[in-house]
Amino acid sequence: MTLKVYLSGEIHTNWREEIMTGAESLDVTFSAPVTDHDASDDCGVAIMGSEEDKFWHDRKGAQLNAIRTRKGIEDADIVVVRFGDKYKQWNAAFEAGMASALGKSLIVLHGPEHQHPLKEVDAAALAVVEHPTQVVQMLVYILSGKLPN
Repeated sequence: MTLKVYLSGEIHTNWREEIMTGAESLDVTFSAPVTDHDASDDCGVAIMGSEEDKFWHDRKGAQLNAIRTRKGIEDADIVVVRFGDKYKQWNAAFEAGMASALGKSLIVLHGPEHQHPLKEVDAAALAVVEHPTQVVQMLVYILSGKLPN
C-alpha cells in the first residue's frame, strides 16, 4: 500500500525533512505547500500582475496557494499539520480544518505550549504528537503494523 502524505503548516524549521528522511524506506509519497516564503507570498502578482494595494497583493497569492493546497489535501491519504513555536500559523489552522472537512486522516504536530489554544484542532485530529519522529513511527505502523524499537 502506498500512502500519500501532505505535510502542511509551519515553514520555518526542517520538520518536513526530518519526516521525509525518516520515511525514506517506506512506500510513502509526500507533498507540501510551497515553503519558499517569498515565492508563496508573491506568486499571485508574479503570474497575474502587480497590485499597488498590499491587501490585493496578498489576496492573489493566498488564492493561488489555496488552489495548490486544496489539490494537495484532496489527493492525500493523510494530512500532517505542524504548528510551530515562532509564528501564529493561521494557514495551518485553515488547512487542518480543510483536511477534517474533506474526511482526511489528520495528524497534528505541535509542542505542549499549544495544547490549550489548539484544543479544537486537536479534537478533529486522529492523532496529536510533539515530534516528527512520532509521525515517522506512525507511518511505519500504518504500513507494516510494526511498533518502534
